[in-house]
Amino acid sequence: MSRILVTGGTGYIGSHTTVELMQEGYDVTIVDNLSNSSIDVLDGIEAITGKKPEFANVDCGNFMDLDNVFRQYPDIVGVIHFAASKAVGESVEKPLMYYRNNLGSLVTLLEVMKLHQVHNIVFSSSCTVYGQPDKDHLPVDETAPIQKALSPYGNTKQINEEIIRDEAHADKQLHATILRYFNPIGAHPSAAIGELPNGVPQNLLPYVTQTAAGLRPELRVFGNDYNTPDGSCIRDYIYVVDLAKAHVKAIGRMLTVEDREQVEVFNLGTGKGVSVLELIRAFEAATGVKLPYVIVGRREGDIEQVWAKPDKANKVLGWKADTPIRDVLLSAWKWEKKIRKIED
Repeated sequence: MSRILVTGGTGYIGSHTTVELMQEGYDVTIVDNLSNSSIDVLDGIEAITGKKPEFANVDCGNFMDLDNVFRQYPDIVGVIHFAASKAVGESVEKPLMYYRNNLGSLVTLLEVMKLHQVHNIVFSSSCTVYGQPDKDHLPVDETAPIQKALSPYGNTKQINEEIIRDEAHADKQLHATILRYFNPIGAHPSAAIGELPNGVPQNLLPYVTQTAAGLRPELRVFGNDYNTPDGSCIRDYIYVVDLAKAHVKAIGRMLTVEDREQVEVFNLGTGKGVSVLELIRAFEAATGVKLPYVIVGRREGDIEQVWAKPDKANKVLGWKADTPIRDVLLSAWKWEKKIRKIED
């Protein structure tokens, strides 16, 4: 079977995608520098699939180390590139770190891929490239204009997409699929892998589950004065396992469909917007756990409301995110209880 290189494969989305790839029969090699993940994730992947993926502790910005990985695995036919720093708030505080890590790793990866004649890449992008869409482009489809990024993180995604397009223009053999995620949440139903942020969570649901578990005294809701029905931000929350399956579909399409465009773009979401306060209430209803929360000021870089129009991915990739939100929230709580050793 074909070998896929997964950068950032011990991370949240990378680990779930690795599981789905392996369950579809792909061989997987992970490269990750473990800067925001744990080597123990490999055990979780093995618990689900019955097999450990190949692993190299490598920074994607290091040309020689990455080159060695491609030399060691000459059967690599495609790459899924997750490796990046990914927190909006942190990127505002540490922009240089984000530009060095997120841009440098992609440039190095594309150089090494070209050297080893690997011509297929799936790139992990983000709905942040759309900025705050106007009402004419809500829900957001792939034709919505790219707007000035509201954070260095969002800007790195925009620039990375431009890098891929420029390289594809110069190298007609390169084929790329750009997947623009909305907001991934949840954990594998086995609770063998899930989201495990270092330090204070930058994303909403881990903060919710840590608050429910008693690790945090209260949940902070950033702003209740947005122009939304309840004043809190609206997002499109997509189950991470559904999201992972989209990557498998994208790789399969690249390896089997010849008459596709050289660079294809897909929005990955549910098509439904859920506010922060709605998500809190849904978590309480699903788990029976009361969440203490406090309203604080808006967070710099946050977008008011955005959700996907995923019709293109539904039709072209034959993929849909349709796991009920209750099941998704329960999977996240099951994972949190497992890692905190909380008994039912």
